Amino acid sequence: MNNNIPQITPQELRQRLETGSDLVLIDVREDEEVAAGMIPDALHIPMGEITARQDEIPADAEIIFICRSGARSQRVCEYLVQSGYNVANLSGGMIEWNETQED
Repeated sequence: MNNNIPQITPQELRQRLETGSDLVLIDVREDEEVAAGMIPDALHIPMGEITARQDEIPADAEIIFICRSGARSQRVCEYLVQSGYNVANLSGGMIEWNETQED
């Protein structure tokens, strides 16, 4: 396992989004999972479609990958970093994102 993947916490991601950082968010969960809610402006590319839709992923952007717990998105990061993508994994995934939500 490649442990060199940068991790970003939900709190860090919120701060970066609030300050207008130029990030690309990609949610790799399945259709029925994202139906319950996604981070605003995130792209939805299910994990199983990443290789087929790799041309939709900007090679020159900083990309944050998101899943339910952070495990699937970590695997996607490990795959794409080999192709030279600038990736980071949302640690704790949507579970932690939703737990840290401010009302």
